[in-house]
Amino acid sequence: MWLLERFLRQLVRTGTLTVIDATGRSFVFGDGGPPNVTVCLTSRALYWKLVVNPELYAGEAYMDGTLVVEAGSIYDFLDLTGRNLSNFPNWPVRRAIFGLQLLLRRIHQFNPVSRARANVAHHYDLSGRLYELFLDRDRQYSCAYFEKDEDDLETAQEKKKRHIAAKLLLAKGQRVLDIGSGWGGLALSLARAFKVEVTGTTLSEEQWKAAKARAEEAALSNRVRFRLRDYRELTGRYDRIVSVGMFEHVGIGHYDTFFRKVRELLTDDGVALLHTIGRTDGPGVTSPWVRKYIFPGGYIPALSEIMSSVERSGLVTTDVEVLRLHYAKTLRAWRDNFMAQWDTVAEMYDERFCRMWEFYLAGSEMAFRHMGLVVFQLQLAGRQDAVPLTRDYIGEAEQRIRRGRDANRQAA
Repeated sequence: MWLLERFLRQLVRTGTLTVIDATGRSFVFGDGGPPNVTVCLTSRALYWKLVVNPELYAGEAYMDGTLVVEAGSIYDFLDLTGRNLSNFPNWPVRRAIFGLQLLLRRIHQFNPVSRARANVAHHYDLSGRLYELFLDRDRQYSCAYFEKDEDDLETAQEKKKRHIAAKLLLAKGQRVLDIGSGWGGLALSLARAFKVEVTGTTLSEEQWKAAKARAEEAALSNRVRFRLRDYRELTGRYDRIVSVGMFEHVGIGHYDTFFRKVRELLTDDGVALLHTIGRTDGPGVTSPWVRKYIFPGGYIPALSEIMSSVERSGLVTTDVEVLRLHYAKTLRAWRDNFMAQWDTVAEMYDERFCRMWEFYLAGSEMAFRHMGLVVFQLQLAGRQDAVPLTRDYIGEAEQRIRRGRDANRQAA
């Protein structure tokens, strides 16, 4: 316990963390102020594990019940540690582990088509009912757009789709490709509002089946088609290409392939919009816990890692927007919904699964609040004059979309 005690003395400077070890002894760390969190470690093995690789073993211990939060919640524990990240001890063993992860990251993110399918199935082929319990009605599993602080999740997700549509400069009859179309909500919304023809692609069989059913139910099957297909297998030309929340699964070794494919599929006067989580502190590695339990093969890129591949692809960058705390607010709403449905999820899976997802949602929110994660929206085009010279058209288009939807609601 002495090594963990030394570690926590260096880490926790703000707030108060009380740790009860496996023998019942209590240790208090921090300045005595809020937030106040108490955890109990029921396994002696955690003493060294939490020093050597806390990013992996803290999550596993919470899932397994060997790290128990006695006062506060796992959210409070992660918030407390997140506030103190600047004090993180940079010990030789931890530097060595990070260096090894950096060396191996291309292997971890090696995603040929067959492996990409398996990685997607790990997360997205869970029961559709699970996602219905905590997402919005349209099942948008990506960052919402909180134009106003008081916006709820449903409103913010509608505004996200509106914001994306405005940047795409859509017109009736255009051919649109949605790479990573999820449960089909964005594709259906674009087809309905703009009378465009949309092809959506996903590698998740559960999402594909649900999206096709939604298109048929909405009587849009003639204009919206969903394909169970990898982006590398696509052919044809499209006036508009959009990809929301999919790029995080591409893998750094495949960025050139991804953007070259987008350029190949995009018409010369076409516009593409990439919406992806990104990191502001430069290239890094995927959390070993996230890689093992949530998103195998996934990686959150720095903007520098994206742009070098964009430049080599022949695409023109026409706009870059950074959404900062929008995803933190989105994740908080998802976690609130998930916690309210805990018993239902436990019946579907088990308590360990619930703790895993609670840790995932809480930890992800902390990453956006304290660890420099943001969302990048990159507008790309086949040529420089594909979009207007100023950004005024984005707000103007959003207003037109909003007025059109308000008019449709009144007419209904």
